[in-house]
Amino acid sequence: MNPGSSIILGAFPIPVRELAMEACTYLHSRLSGIEEQPDFPAKMIAFGYGPGYTDMICTLLLSQKGVKIGFYKGASLPDPHQLLTGTGKVHRYVQIGSAKDLDARLDQLIRAALGAYHERKATRK
Repeated sequence: MNPGSSIILGAFPIPVRELAMEACTYLHSRLSGIEEQPDFPAKMIAFGYGPGYTDMICTLLLSQKGVKIGFYKGASLPDPHQLLTGTGKVHRYVQIGSAKDLDARLDQLIRAALGAYHERKATRK
């Protein structure tokens, strides 16, 4: 875990911290070579393959009550299990209530977000 990410997590209750650490481990296991980019003012952790939105796959959004995994351009991702929530026109998120939510249904969204990243990258060339 990025030291900056640990600083951000330290501001939250222990159950939120523990769930966020599990979510970080989950994301690292699904996204080979992913980089954590702490955003201190927003109190979130971005996961991507470079700086900026176009290289972002997802974010870990933290609150005093829980953890969400936000998806860059999530509104355009296929979501057969209807996990994505939020009313944003572009970004959507999945509420993570427990480690049990880090499952195969979420894996599908992660793969779709990774595929969307590769498409963005190919069109930038």
